[in-house]
Amino acid sequence: RLKNSSTRYGVGDDCAVMEYPADKQVLVTSDLLMEGIHFDLTYVPMKHLGYKAAMVNLSDIYAMNGTPRQMVFSIALGKRFCVEDMEAFYDGLKMACEAHEVDIVGGDTTSSLTGLAISITCIGEADKDKVVYRNGAKDTDLICVSGDLGAAYMGLQLLEREKSVLKGGDKDLQPDFAGKEDLLERQLKPEARRDIIRKLAKEGVQPTAMMDISDGLSSELLHICTQSKAGCRIYEEHIPIDYQTAVMAEEFNMNLTTCALNGGEDYELLFTVPMTDHEKVSEMEAINLIGHITKPELGCALI
Repeated sequence: RLKNSSTRYGVGDDCAVMEYPADKQVLVTSDLLMEGIHFDLTYVPMKHLGYKAAMVNLSDIYAMNGTPRQMVFSIALGKRFCVEDMEAFYDGLKMACEAHEVDIVGGDTTSSLTGLAISITCIGEADKDKVVYRNGAKDTDLICVSGDLGAAYMGLQLLEREKSVLKGGDKDLQPDFAGKEDLLERQLKPEARRDIIRKLAKEGVQPTAMMDISDGLSSELLHICTQSKAGCRIYEEHIPIDYQTAVMAEEFNMNLTTCALNGGEDYELLFTVPMTDHEKVSEMEAINLIGHITKPELGCALI
């Protein structure tokens, strides 16, 4: 059943048909996920893979301050996969789309000789005056990030550790995930931050620049600074890190700040707002103020 009025015709013909109002900008994003590069089926269930594949695309639309409306997915898989695998993948994809009221309007399935490949395109909309790019950050703007960072990366380290133990040959050993479920969920089942976009809109806060954190806070912030021709200062003590992430980093003897800055796959939102919005963002739950934008000649620094 179609949820969006912009979807005129979904699955069942050569093309889906969409119609967007004249006062909207149409947003399009695409992701290609390759087995062995972006995911490891040793520990990633097909249903979770479908869910995550959808979420990473939905997150891109929210990062433009938009609303996702339609999704198209294509998948190439080999003979080792059965019908049940395909159904599990689709169930995960559908679950994510239903949660965010997105119509699945088409796609393709084909065979592969080199592992599983997934291509997803998401289409969304935004008011013409509300689209947020990476290039709008100005000197003295405040730098904000949603949620906490580094958890997805620590979840990945945990999964990789248990995989290597399993490879050791003792078939009776069970993975040790007790008390670390939140880290696993952040890696296997991330959530696109629609709630943050809605909070900002409700409070009348229009970010000047924004993107989602897929590759890590440091690289994403450098993208914003480069495209905005600006510098930045962020403060190590203000980077939001969950207690469980900190415990796991210590267990792996890893530098916690490095994990939070460079781990990636958190799919939190990084954005800048004018200093006049300081009071509003300070009072918002799940939004953390971590620094400010500076003049370009001051460079980008972690304090």
